[in-house]
Amino acid sequence: MKSSETPAVWQHVGVTFLRLPPAGAESAASRRFFDLVAPGATFGVGSLPHLSAGQAARFSFDRFDVPTVPSLPRRSPAELAVAQALIGVPGVGLGQYGALAIDCAALDPEAPVATDLDGQQFIGLRAFLNEARDRGAVGPVKWQFLGPISVGLALVRAGASTEVAFPVALRAVRSHLVAVQGLIADALPGSPQLVVLDEPLAADLAEPGFPLAPDDAIDLLSGAMAVVEPTATVGVHACGDADVATLLAAGPQVLSIPVQRSLLGVVGYLDRFLRNGGWVAWGAVPTGGPIGAGQPRAWQRLANLFCEMVQAGCDGDLLVQQCFVTSECGLGSHGTGVAQHVAELLRETSLRMQNGATTARFVLGA
Repeated sequence: MKSSETPAVWQHVGVTFLRLPPAGAESAASRRFFDLVAPGATFGVGSLPHLSAGQAARFSFDRFDVPTVPSLPRRSPAELAVAQALIGVPGVGLGQYGALAIDCAALDPEAPVATDLDGQQFIGLRAFLNEARDRGAVGPVKWQFLGPISVGLALVRAGASTEVAFPVALRAVRSHLVAVQGLIADALPGSPQLVVLDEPLAADLAEPGFPLAPDDAIDLLSGAMAVVEPTATVGVHACGDADVATLLAAGPQVLSIPVQRSLLGVVGYLDRFLRNGGWVAWGAVPTGGPIGAGQPRAWQRLANLFCEMVQAGCDGDLLVQQCFVTSECGLGSHGTGVAQHVAELLRETSLRMQNGATTARFVLGA
């Protein structure tokens, strides 16, 4: 029996699960998370360049307002995002030096997925939880996982058909999300979680020949997020010129995107997202090339964009009140010194955003 009080459900690969509410809509879990973070708070986006998992964990707790579980691909390719997402899938194994070996003929959308959190893929996670225990940490934490669109594309590029690749990707991501969330909840029962699905290939969604229709991409992403939404805040991250409308249609409570002027073309979507209670994590520090002292300050880039968005009709107060500050993407391809410099830029930007007089000038365009 259906009623207006009952969430919608949908079927995929023989599994029934909830469809997420409209983008930005808060669950009880997300309200608890947002109540404990300050506007302009910083967190990490994903990978760090450290070779020592313990040093990476300490860096995350010391340098970010919301400690972020690191992945460490420089330490081992087993911690690459796609390896974390696909290990435990029948037909996928580890090849030489930790690289993935995929037997497309053995992929089965109906096969159960095994999640081994004691394996090489999750050393960064285990080190983070050890550091949290040693510190007696009780505040919010953030972690990320590769989303089903990008995982499915990786399987397509390895030779799998789209009819197999994306259902396998969805099952794998959902299985691993449940396992990681459970491990963190057991270790840190007082820490609300922000879980961000990383979709680095989302910029290609509208391109001709993309193997997934936009509506199917929305359902795929929504289906992955739904498995953790009842007990965590869920978000989605995309680098580059992402298809913001499609990402928001999947129903995240946090949207993580780079600071770029192309967002002026989707101001209406972003304003509606903010008015519905969503938060935006602004990638204010570029990570695609060398990161030097000669670049414009991150807060200036963000302030300039905010001013233009307000002039285009976006609510300036919500821009300031419902924002996080991050780097554009992960820092795994840079050095540890660069990672420290980026963290300092983010801290400076956060302090500027929390200064009432400064943000008033931002949103007024002064």
